[in-house]
Amino acid sequence: MKLYYKPGTCSLASHIVLRELGEKFEIERVDTDTQKTETGEDFTQINPNGYVPALRLNNGEVLTEGASVLQYIADQHPESGLTPMAGTLARARLQEHLNFVSTELHKAFGPFFSSTSTIEEKKAATFNVEQKMNHVEALFSDGRKHLLGDEFSVSDAYLFVVSSWTKPTGIGLDKWPNIKAFSERVSKRKNVQEAMRAEGLIN
Repeated sequence: MKLYYKPGTCSLASHIVLRELGEKFEIERVDTDTQKTETGEDFTQINPNGYVPALRLNNGEVLTEGASVLQYIADQHPESGLTPMAGTLARARLQEHLNFVSTELHKAFGPFFSSTSTIEEKKAATFNVEQKMNHVEALFSDGRKHLLGDEFSVSDAYLFVVSSWTKPTGIGLDKWPNIKAFSERVSKRKNVQEAMRAEGLIN
């Protein structure tokens, strides 16, 4: 398999999970501004939407959209526990968290990463991000270590990556001690550190 990625973006979640599963895979960096991969491929021929992640499977097919990629690769290793069994309430909860992170929290950061955003738009985005983070903080208020409870799942990989964007945007995590503690726990995982090191995010 080959994962097309951009450092520190949501594709990092897929990268982390591939390592958690012990999969054999390659990574190829994408410049989403030029739509070129590091080997010179036209990325729009791989993913017409032009964004990461994109996962080329061993049979040549390409799978896109982070939530789908995360669930697919974990479902190939049901023994890993990274996704609950399909059809269970726990699986529905996993999808609930993935959808919230994807459609609410992830999208709320959008104006910070657009070169055309105004100061007013970024202020509004800060408020929006804070509201979404308040929701996640409340989830952790029952003492759970991860979104589904005590065990790490693919939804935690996604939340870890998106919540890390509070640092470059200047929002920080101090307002949300539960999320901050969660982020610190996940950051210490061996496979998380290896994925971040491979993407040049840490030394």
